[in-house]
Amino acid sequence: MDSELFSLNDRVAVVSGAAQGLGHATALAVAQHGANVVLVDRNLAGAEATAAQIESLGRQTLVAATDVSDPDAIAELFREVDARFGRVDFLGNIAGDGHLSKPEELSIANLHLVLQNLVVGRFAMCQEAGRRMLAASRGSIMNIGSLASSTALGRGHIAYSMAMGAVVQMTRELSTEWSHRGVRVNCVTPAQVVNPSLTARMADDPTLEGRFLRGIPAGRMGQPRDIMGLAVLLASDASEWITGAIIPMDGGNMAMNAGGTPGHEQRSVQSFRAENK
Repeated sequence: MDSELFSLNDRVAVVSGAAQGLGHATALAVAQHGANVVLVDRNLAGAEATAAQIESLGRQTLVAATDVSDPDAIAELFREVDARFGRVDFLGNIAGDGHLSKPEELSIANLHLVLQNLVVGRFAMCQEAGRRMLAASRGSIMNIGSLASSTALGRGHIAYSMAMGAVVQMTRELSTEWSHRGVRVNCVTPAQVVNPSLTARMADDPTLEGRFLRGIPAGRMGQPRDIMGLAVLLASDASEWITGAIIPMDGGNMAMNAGGTPGHEQRSVQSFRAENK
């Protein structure tokens, strides 16, 4: 295999949500393959810690505490990127807040907040990165969606699911508009990936983890590291003919019928926990 196929040497990646979780893992992955990285997160201390890891690899970084729901702040971020690096090759469009509420209790104000965070903000990031990529006739955008874009989760996810449906369709539209001009746009749709907020929810509801696992044939919850290979693939020339794709990262969740019986059905949650300590 061509050793340069996955090389990101001298490229510039912008990654939102870089302080932890999928954003942190994405930033490290592209840096390990040669990219300089713009690390965006309201958690400035966390983003700076990620930057220290990346700089130890010999890469350059730029850290910004940009609110990625604010298009004006996003425009300013990309002006800083222009001044520092003069190019954008990859966007890992990851950060954004949801809000849990029963549909009958969801306020329109909170719905607007979720749509601003996950749809308007994600689009503004795509637009600013895309303008620069189009000028260079090359680039790749990886939006993070959710399986909630394609199936209903319940449990108060109405606003989040509506927003993620929009992110998926935005990905398809941008790919259709931009791919013939050299800019690829794809969307990764994770199932349940362990993070601090999900861990807290599972602690509050002891049945939740087991219910998740019954829908995941691979037999474990997602971990942030699971995005690393996909991020490098989508950022690199190895995926130059992949665009407009909606890529599940879900341990087989979407493939399994709701009445399906995964092979690990008898496996206990306690066993899962013991193996993943």
